[in-house]
Amino acid sequence: MNITGSAISLNVSDVTASAAWVQTHLGFRIEMEADGFCSLSHAEVGFNLIYLRTGLSTFKPETMAGRAAGLLVVFTVSDIDADYARLQQQGVQIVTPLETEPWGERYFQMADPNGVIYQLVQWMTPVE
Repeated sequence: MNITGSAISLNVSDVTASAAWVQTHLGFRIEMEADGFCSLSHAEVGFNLIYLRTGLSTFKPETMAGRAAGLLVVFTVSDIDADYARLQQQGVQIVTPLETEPWGERYFQMADPNGVIYQLVQWMTPVE
């Protein structure tokens, strides 16, 4: 197998809103777009983020349309505290405030206008 790229594809009701959100708050840029479709990339992320509008007849398998229960889009960052402060100042909806797990994962979660949950993580020295 020769994998030449990767992407995560999310089925959302408002493609434009999610695409604008990741551009504004996470620094993604549009690679391709069409009616009901947008593919975005980021210089520091190893995959494209794709949004497909719920209800498109081309979405397969149809049984999965609009279903993303439990899905988190996670990015590791180098300064979680600075990103948390910046995103709060930008008015981003924080759904889980900044926390540090005993195993050293410091993170917070936020939601875009479609309710997609994004998590930023920084790995800290684990607590003894």
